[in-house]
Amino acid sequence: MADDLLEASAVELTRMIRAREVSSRELVEAHLRRIDQVTPVINAVVTLDPEGAMVAARRADEVTAAGGELGVLHGVPMTHKDTHRTRGMRTTQGSTVFRDQVPHQDDLVVQRLRAAGVVTTGKNNVPEFAAGSHTFNDVFGTTTNPYAPDRSAGGSSGGLGAALAARIQPLGDGSDMGGSLRIPASFCNVVGFRPSYGVIPAPSPLDAWQWLGRIGPMARTVQDIALFMTAVAGPVDELPLAAPLTGDSFAGLLPEPAGGDDGGLAGVRIGYSPDFGLGIPVERPVREVLEAQLGVFEDLGAVVEEATIDLREADRVFDATRAMHFAAHLGDVVRAHPQEVKPEVVWNVERGWELTAGDWIAVTAARTRLQRRVREFFGRYDLFLSPTAQVVPFDATLRYPAEVAGVPSRTYLDWMRSACVISATGLPALSVPAGFTPEGLPAGWQLVADHYDDVRLLRWAGAYERATGFAGRPPALSSSHRP
Repeated sequence: MADDLLEASAVELTRMIRAREVSSRELVEAHLRRIDQVTPVINAVVTLDPEGAMVAARRADEVTAAGGELGVLHGVPMTHKDTHRTRGMRTTQGSTVFRDQVPHQDDLVVQRLRAAGVVTTGKNNVPEFAAGSHTFNDVFGTTTNPYAPDRSAGGSSGGLGAALAARIQPLGDGSDMGGSLRIPASFCNVVGFRPSYGVIPAPSPLDAWQWLGRIGPMARTVQDIALFMTAVAGPVDELPLAAPLTGDSFAGLLPEPAGGDDGGLAGVRIGYSPDFGLGIPVERPVREVLEAQLGVFEDLGAVVEEATIDLREADRVFDATRAMHFAAHLGDVVRAHPQEVKPEVVWNVERGWELTAGDWIAVTAARTRLQRRVREFFGRYDLFLSPTAQVVPFDATLRYPAEVAGVPSRTYLDWMRSACVISATGLPALSVPAGFTPEGLPAGWQLVADHYDDVRLLRWAGAYERATGFAGRPPALSSSHRP
């Protein structure tokens, strides 16, 4: 029974709780046992409160027994990303500067998850300040990949990606500025969703207009992504503009259509590019996995052509916007603790400090041109299809790949360009499992839709998922493995 619970989706678990086929206590016990089994191998969960979790699970069961109103995630255990504040629970951001920080309130995403009935059990690992797509830090060490425990799980939501793949939990909260939901999803054979701006609000006390970073979910199935969105999407007063999508917008994706088929991708126009029209290097094993699956989209009824969004302005927009964000949000930390913060963060902060008014005038114009080209692309196509990650999961002892397909990495961001250039567009993007290399390493497709076309994006991704079933392949992971 415990193994079955670990394999179950969140949609299945919430149905079982409502039918009183399983209790929240049973789910939490199975969740905690799995953490204990795999933590020595993958190091995904770094802070844990088992006593508090069991108290919350008992309360959830009491509400169920009393016939009370149940939230959409009632009784489901979940660890949260360690950059998301959790009331009364250590939130380190992966930094020695905040090693002992215990917030007095939850971040909005955690508030909404708790309100939906989630049982908070702990925190999952992140790179320091969520900088970079490989999860390691000086507080907790490195998170590794359940499919190959000597390889990276990706990042910055790498602890969550590893926890999902290892069957610790079915879904969870992450964030994404330069691929932090999508790249670990690709590395760990799960789904990672970066929604449109404001769909899951991420209020910042320093910048109410902050648009590059997004809060979003990861899960083992697209349907669980939709379930998460029903719980968490919706406006908040702190943002100046409300997104046109709410939790109810995603409810139509639940449950799956009868027979598992809602028309597939019939008539969907897809533009596919393996290099984003920029010559972005992608390792041969990744390209081979994706090219072997390209025909699936056509079999589902889509029209696939080699075409790309014109992304020539994307690097400039991403690099400057990210640098300014780092300078604004982490500048004081770097000034106060320059020797305690990892060099990649210091470099990004200093890059922000160097930007001039002239730079920002040029970047604003570049972003405007980029959005014009986005509109032009989606006037012809419904979906943009590309590799999620440029590499397969790499040696976990590295800070980042020194090169990709023979092209040297100048900075810690270069190997992430496949995700970064899409972030610069502001579009909703999702990584879905695309298969495995002969070594058994996962790779993922990156699907990108027009602004606020999030629901159709998930529907199309779900059709591909049902046709392939790659996410159902678990890792051969046991407590006997060692990275």
